[in-house]
Amino acid sequence: MSDVPLPLDLLDPAVFDVHDEVAAALRAGAAVVALESTIISHGLPRPENLRVATEVEDIVRSRGAVPATIAVLDGRVRIGLDDDALDQVAQRDDIVKVSSRDLATIVARGGSGATTVAATSHIAHLAGIEVFATGGLGGVHRQARDSWDESADLGALSVTPVTVVCSGVKSILDVSATLERLETLNVGVLGYGTNQFPGFYLSDSGHPVHWSVDSADAVADIMGSRRALNIPSALVVAYPLPQNAQLDPDLHHDVLEEGLRRAAARNITGKDVTPFLLDHFHRATHGASLLVNEQIIVRNSELAARIATARAASPEVSRSGAAS
Repeated sequence: MSDVPLPLDLLDPAVFDVHDEVAAALRAGAAVVALESTIISHGLPRPENLRVATEVEDIVRSRGAVPATIAVLDGRVRIGLDDDALDQVAQRDDIVKVSSRDLATIVARGGSGATTVAATSHIAHLAGIEVFATGGLGGVHRQARDSWDESADLGALSVTPVTVVCSGVKSILDVSATLERLETLNVGVLGYGTNQFPGFYLSDSGHPVHWSVDSADAVADIMGSRRALNIPSALVVAYPLPQNAQLDPDLHHDVLEEGLRRAAARNITGKDVTPFLLDHFHRATHGASLLVNEQIIVRNSELAARIATARAASPEVSRSGAAS
């Protein structure tokens, strides 16, 4: 056992609660997958949210990894949730959406919140978790040229060396501008089994990716090289839905255009746009978008578990849980 402390040993016990299963896996150098909680509290309706959250954790375990769903409950940052905590995130009405900038405030005030991509990535990195699964990333909003509206996810990924498995950025955003920002911010992007960047609900956003891989081992090898090169930014693994599982592209176009018109008419701006449009998609597609969303997070979590397992088996990852 190395005398060098693991990242989780440096977490302030007055702030953090690390689930025993997660802590044991990290100490053993085993595979761990971080999972965001915003999709549970704000992304899916009840009671589907709890069912999907449980399914996601089960599929991560079935692929040999330990799930570490991250949230803030009553002023404590929880890394890995037991059944009661998962139920609270899914059912409580006082769970707010928490990005990185909000973490300190909500902890200091004893509040409760579900973590976004930005906050989950930050906390996962603090604990030494290298792989994170989500649905779709935030990005540059449409009309950002005038509003300057850009998700905090992008800035967080530019300074957080985690591997994020996702289905691209949410298709309601400006995908082209988001890819430009990811390049500017030095965030790596890989297509998994594709040369085209996925568009969340859609298998293909219409934009290419420069690098593609076809196996979890290949991703793990790239992760090892990035660590050796001390690259401080995130690696995005973009994993598309099969075409026969995506939302119908014509339906997607029509619903998006209608949603944007309604948002403009109601003067909905900033961080309120995304949840408004996602809710509009759910209603206007009569639940079809919800089913696609569920498939996305389940598939991404399964791939993330395979990547985490491959990474844990990498030669430079010691059995003590510390990377050489």
